[in-house]
Order: sequence, then C-alpha cells, then structure tokens
Amino acid sequence: MKTNEKEVLFKVENLKTWFPIKKGIMKKTVGNVKAVDDISLEVYRGETIGIVGESGCGKSTLGKSLMLLEKPTDGKIMFHYQGGFKDITKFSKQEMFEFRKTVQMVFQDPYSALNPQKKIYTSFEEPLKIHGYDTREKREEVMQRVLKMVNIQPDYLMRYPHEFSGGQRQRLCIARALEVTPEVLICDEPVSALDVSIQAQVLNLMKDIQKELNLTYLFIAHDLSVVQYMSDRIIVMYLGKVVEVADSRALYDEPLHPYTRALLSAIPVADIHVEKKRQILEGEVPSPINKPSGCAFHNRCPMCMEQCKKQDPPMYVDKENGHMVACHLYEGKMMTGAE
Repeated sequence: MKTNEKEVLFKVENLKTWFPIKKGIMKKTVGNVKAVDDISLEVYRGETIGIVGESGCGKSTLGKSLMLLEKPTDGKIMFHYQGGFKDITKFSKQEMFEFRKTVQMVFQDPYSALNPQKKIYTSFEEPLKIHGYDTREKREEVMQRVLKMVNIQPDYLMRYPHEFSGGQRQRLCIARALEVTPEVLICDEPVSALDVSIQAQVLNLMKDIQKELNLTYLFIAHDLSVVQYMSDRIIVMYLGKVVEVADSRALYDEPLHPYTRALLSAIPVADIHVEKKRQILEGEVPSPINKPSGCAFHNRCPMCMEQCKKQDPPMYVDKENGHMVACHLYEGKMMTGAE
C-alpha cells in the first residue's frame, strides 16, 4: 500500500498498552498505568520518524509494543507482510520468527545489552545460528561485514564488553541488530548514555548505514536537537498520547501545540549573545493512573480554555501539509482526522 507515494510499513490503530496495578493477597486489579493510550500512526519505508516527549510519556513503551516486547492491551499493529497488512499481535510463532528478522531494536543502555560474561564473538554468533546461518564461515562473513559498517576491527570479536568504550559498545549493538538484514530499526534513546562528541559519531554512522541499506528508523529520544538532526517526521507524545505530528522542519519552524512550543523553547542556543525566551510549564505532570478529564495537558497549559477541561481534543489535520495537532485551539481552522 502507498500513501502520498510513500510505502507504509506500519499502521498502528488505536494502540493501548496498559500495565495493571494489583493489590492484596488475591492480586486484585485496582487500576492501570496507561503508558500508551489510544495511539494511531503510520510509518513509511525509508524514513526516520522521531518520537519525543518528557520522561514517562510512553515513548519507550510504544517502541517495545511495536516489537511485541510489551503486549498491547488493545488496538492493532498492522505490518506490511507478504504483500499485504497483517496484525502482528495475531502472528503465528513462525510469522513472529520472520518478523524478528525484519524489525530489530537498539536499546538505550549498551552496557546491559551485551552479556558481560561472553565474548563479543559469542554474542554475535548466537542470533546467526538461530536464524539459519548453518556454517561458521557464513557466520563469520556476516560478522565481519557488519563490524566493518560500524568501523570496528574484526579481531575485536574475541574481546569482552568491558574492554570497549561506551561509544564502541553502542556501535557493537547496532552491528548486532544489522546481522539479520532488518528493514526497520527501533532505536530507544541510542545515544543518551554517550558523551556529546561520541553522540555525533554514532548519529552520523546511523545516517550512513540508513542510506546504504535503505533502513527505516523509529528514533526515540528526549534530546530535541538530536531528533531534529535525525528525523524526517516527528511525533510528540504527552502522557501516553500523541499531541502533534509534523515534518521535522515544519515542527521546529512553526510548532502548534503549546506543549511542543514549551519543549522547543528548552533547546539551548550555542551563542551566548542570543537570549532565548523560555516557556516554563507550571504544575506537575499528571499521573498516568488517574489522568485528568478532558485534555491531559490542560492543568499545565497557558492557553487552557473551559472546553479543554471537559473534552479530550481530536486530532486536527492541516490538509495542505499534513501537520497534525490534538488541541482545541485549532477547532474550525483544520479538519479532524476522522473526516
């Protein structure tokens, strides 16, 4: 399927991932942590889609849900599979095995992503054995190829993880994810644990690899400068919901949602002579267990109206550029996503 001449890989429809809260001897469910709460989105082949928001907004849970590392509570995750779309939550064991080759994940912490008791060779060889590379020669050929892509010497395979720097470890994690030739990489804050200079190296490396292999990235981060550099489109999340979606340039040039404006105002400017006006958000982030009525952002929003306290805003779409925002300020100015 193609939308605006772009091939859709993922179609997420009304996805919810809630974590039950249990109390008492009988472990009775008394509530839910609504980490991902009714999200719909599309991911196109070859793009980098950034996912941003404050800590606890549900970014990582969304990424893990798309991999089924967290089991969704409700909704559909439609994946382009064998010429059509199929809900991955209903995949058979064999279909899920094939899906794991197509979609891989790079985790936030390179220190815990590699087994400290095993040499890099063993950590790289195991997934290749599982996915059918039956001879040692074939496995070593793949290992050397992916290590070359991330600028690491093949003879380093016989070292242990503690013998590498943080940047090298993260490059090793990227290389391991590339072993089975995936189409999609879900990157969960892949550079947040690295020094700034090392971040730049890893980000440039990821861009080069994407261009070479035509990969699709879901890039999860809280550093808005990094997301701007990497992303074609950006999704802004707040308290488990999507509040704005736009092309990277459009979002940074003209953010529409008050929450997005506050986030962007926090980006530091490198010039000490430039004074930047910060938009300080008042109040605390509400609990994902007991969300406020209406718009979840209304208790911190400087532009809150009476309607915001009562009614959850729909997603409004600018039909000219596809910029989407969930805010009552745009009622009557844009069409709703349902139209």
